[in-house]
Amino acid sequence: MSRHVAVALCTPLLWMLILPLEGRTEDRWLSVHSKNFNLAGNAGEKDIRKVATQLEQFRDVFARLFNLRNLHASVPTTVLVFKSDGSFRPFKPLYLGKPANVSGYFHAGLDANYIVLTSEFRETNPYAVIFHEYVHALTNDNTRQWPLWFREGIAEFYSSFQVAAGDKEVKLGMPISSHVYLLREKKFLPLPELFAVDHGSPHYNERQKQGVFYAQSWAFVHYLMLGNNGKRQPQFTRYLELLASGRPVDESFRQSFQVDYKILEKELQEYIRRDAYPVRLVKLAQRLEIDRSMNGLPLSDAESQFYLGDLLLHQQRFDEAEKLLKRSAELSSSLAPAFASLGALYIRQQRWDEAKQFLEKAVAADSKNHLAHFNYAQLLGRGTDEGNRLASILDPQVAQTIRRELRRTIELAPSFVEAYRWLAYVGLSTGEELEDAVQTVTKAHAIFPGREELAFDLGQLHLRLQDYDAAKKMLSPIAQNSADPGRRHQAEAILLQLQAFQENSALIEVARQEANASREPETQVVPDSSEKPPAVRRQPEVKQAAPQSTLEMNRPKGEKAAGVLLRVDCLEKGIVFVIKGSQRTLRLYSAEPEKILLSTEKQESLGTISMSCGPQPLSAVVALFKASAAKQSEYDGELLAVTFVGQK
Repeated sequence: MSRHVAVALCTPLLWMLILPLEGRTEDRWLSVHSKNFNLAGNAGEKDIRKVATQLEQFRDVFARLFNLRNLHASVPTTVLVFKSDGSFRPFKPLYLGKPANVSGYFHAGLDANYIVLTSEFRETNPYAVIFHEYVHALTNDNTRQWPLWFREGIAEFYSSFQVAAGDKEVKLGMPISSHVYLLREKKFLPLPELFAVDHGSPHYNERQKQGVFYAQSWAFVHYLMLGNNGKRQPQFTRYLELLASGRPVDESFRQSFQVDYKILEKELQEYIRRDAYPVRLVKLAQRLEIDRSMNGLPLSDAESQFYLGDLLLHQQRFDEAEKLLKRSAELSSSLAPAFASLGALYIRQQRWDEAKQFLEKAVAADSKNHLAHFNYAQLLGRGTDEGNRLASILDPQVAQTIRRELRRTIELAPSFVEAYRWLAYVGLSTGEELEDAVQTVTKAHAIFPGREELAFDLGQLHLRLQDYDAAKKMLSPIAQNSADPGRRHQAEAILLQLQAFQENSALIEVARQEANASREPETQVVPDSSEKPPAVRRQPEVKQAAPQSTLEMNRPKGEKAAGVLLRVDCLEKGIVFVIKGSQRTLRLYSAEPEKILLSTEKQESLGTISMSCGPQPLSAVVALFKASAAKQSEYDGELLAVTFVGQK
């Protein structure tokens, strides 16, 4: 997502929609299929083919220059070309309830991307915005995680793409006037601050600040690629490679550029001050060969209504989308995409019965429509008692049906990433067929290395399988470099929990060994005679009320010690656990026994247990305690939690 994506609001402009729809049946709608795009519209065939050629040329050049010969797309891109601004107007994204003043836009979706424009160009050229967003779509799927400033900077760099010299040459990096003017006037961001911007930062989201971020990101990419006769370009390439390998930002910078931030800042400021941005002319060894035989095929009214309705569905303009999609379904009883889109719409509106009805129609009309199977799996995965959220617990039979539908989806559309993600979700929800889920999602991640979500899902799957090294390999780069603050913080939290778990596991093994040694016949445990006997003996009841899901989250911080629980001393007020370790015997006190957290080695709560005072049956334990600050204290610390090893 970037500043170029207009956010569509849900306020319907019905008065604008009715008149165009009444007259639209007179329009002649055509479809044109190029190698990588599906185009449709009421523009002339020549105009639609021209748009297809522009997009294919851009894609081809981007792949060549970035050495990405086999670009993959996780979702198809549909291009709608309107003959005039008037026919385009009802389908522009809404801004403050009114159509945005654009001549074209790119709308990214989980199941489909839309490029929408008019062939009736006015003052603004729609391709700059479209090329910018299409770069995001290509890099998100095909490259390792890049920092946000570079993602936006390279998208801006390529937004001025032009083909010249009879398709034998392209121009890249032409100055963008709005950025040039802004950089002359606005404050410069220090490089550490530029590098730290993520999707949650004010410089990315606040209108008054984001202009500087985009302008400086563009200028910095421009300098690193074209400035100073390309001196920094090899270092820049190395920097991106190190980031992709999971290295932290600062370390990657130092190793790549061999200078500190201030030196490169000074170079960039001087580059901007000179205000002379070179243009790169790339002469191609081979002419851009685009299929010139693309022919337009007429579309039925049902098909044109589907395209328009599905576009509005992706803009979340549900009321308007429903009218068009229903009209499409009425005009054709066999148009599976319209049924599948209606099913998706009703899922979002929690109209479960209607969703099921139309998705079953979609599968019956065309079992090869991958979205029909995927949307049906989505319907089953969203429990009706859970609102529009994913069901927290899946019935085993329902889970099997979901898996079947998802595998059919992948069979029909092997590049559809969301189907792989849902397979991971089913595995994590049920704890079953995890190895198969890992294998399937790993294949998807190999095809789409830029999809950070897949790496995150794999990390969680490996964690469930207790393959901790593999989990760290997936999650560490996300925790260090992700531009998504929510996902970055999730990865950080999981890694911290994993570290704590592994530390606890090591102590558990020590406790188990201590217990085994203490149980050997020749070994007798003799209480330390210097220790004070308990003043009062009674039957203590130690409670632990935290639910299992929040046990580790709420566990207090402190020191840990492994050993054998020798006895429990019951005092007038409080309790003392005497724990023998290999190095020393600890006396750990708690004034409020009911607050001690008790759990098994699998971090499952033991709830409420009763313990007899005095000697204990040599239980292996790991104690968490807060060491006593007073040197002369009769206790070694305050007992916070106890993990019982081997306890069921």
